[in-house]
Amino acid sequence: MKYFIVDAFTTQPFGGNPAGVVLLDDVFPSEKFMQQVAAEFRYSETAFVLRNSETEFTVRYFTPAAEVDLCGHATIATFGTLYKLGVIADGTMCINNTLAGDLQVRVGEKVMMRMAEPQVIDTAVDVELLHRIMGVKSLHSIILPVQVVSTGLPDIIMPVEGIDELNALSPNMDALAQLSDQLNVTGVHAFALSEDGYTAHVRNFGPLYGVPEESATGTANAALTHYLHHNGLMQAPAECRFMQGEAMQRPSVVATTLLEDGTIWVGGDSAIVAIGELIEY
Repeated sequence: MKYFIVDAFTTQPFGGNPAGVVLLDDVFPSEKFMQQVAAEFRYSETAFVLRNSETEFTVRYFTPAAEVDLCGHATIATFGTLYKLGVIADGTMCINNTLAGDLQVRVGEKVMMRMAEPQVIDTAVDVELLHRIMGVKSLHSIILPVQVVSTGLPDIIMPVEGIDELNALSPNMDALAQLSDQLNVTGVHAFALSEDGYTAHVRNFGPLYGVPEESATGTANAALTHYLHHNGLMQAPAECRFMQGEAMQRPSVVATTLLEDGTIWVGGDSAIVAIGELIEY
């Protein structure tokens, strides 16, 4: 099995969000092996890719701790790699079979994937408790709600007052993992609106799945796009650019497109950092 280390949502190696991408020949290896590989790589997600036809693929995603239904940045890394290897031609529309459903992926130098139907989930969040866990201090001017939103994976979307407050967040990771488990969410996607050329600056925390903080998160930024539209902050159609990873010194730009019918596409660039070979023992 050939593997790649790929930085997603960046054009430069050692930026963006790194992911492992493992290309398989004919069958998936055992779940135990895939989990061990993800734990060995230590990236927030590793994608295992099986080609079903010229334009259809099945991808499974593993964090260092567990398998997850979908991962945005690992999808961008996967199809960006297949494009760079010449496996998929520029402009090809592919089907990505995932545990979150069959998703469309438009392949090219910039990979864009169509997210699952967005929804605001009716989950009651104790906002006071959440703020204590996240270390939020400035609350007086926050008028936007805290909501659980999903475009394939559910995340708590949490507004904060400004970029300084966003950068100051210091979550209690054990408490956040416990809360995420109780609410059946992947984690917290915190954001601060901005007027500097980006729609918002964001940070994403998912300690329940062994990811204390992630430098670029496709699914959560797609969820944030729906949140902004749902709460009247953005009209469709719209193009968004989210800046993530600054606190980790891995700045990433996540692009989303909101169509008139509410459909959301998310994507960006990628850069291959390393290539190697795996042996299944």
